[in-house]
Amino acid sequence: MLYLALKAALSGVIIAIVSEVAARRPGLGALIVSLPLVSILSIIWLWRDTGDIPRIAAHAEATFWLVLPTLPMFLVFPVLLRGGIGFWPALGASCALTILLYLLTIWLLPKLGISI
Repeated sequence: MLYLALKAALSGVIIAIVSEVAARRPGLGALIVSLPLVSILSIIWLWRDTGDIPRIAAHAEATFWLVLPTLPMFLVFPVLLRGGIGFWPALGASCALTILLYLLTIWLLPKLGISI
């Protein structure tokens, strides 16, 4: 239980740091967020918990494919905001787009011979 609390606390600290940095310097906050810290931490936790190399490799590869449908959100969201759409509707529309792209990706990958 202590191990789980440590994992959650470390993850929470990273999010808190990023939000504080981004409030002062948006570019630096974006740089920190763009680092694959969550992916690296999850790979480390998976290694420590299982030591299962094939599982870790599959996790890393699936992460690559599932990052791709999230990228358009970071272009659409600021366009909507700058276009006068309110924060919550812009965020909701961007998240809806991401969900649709996830569904498309999950449908398309097996047809391309890629399993996640």
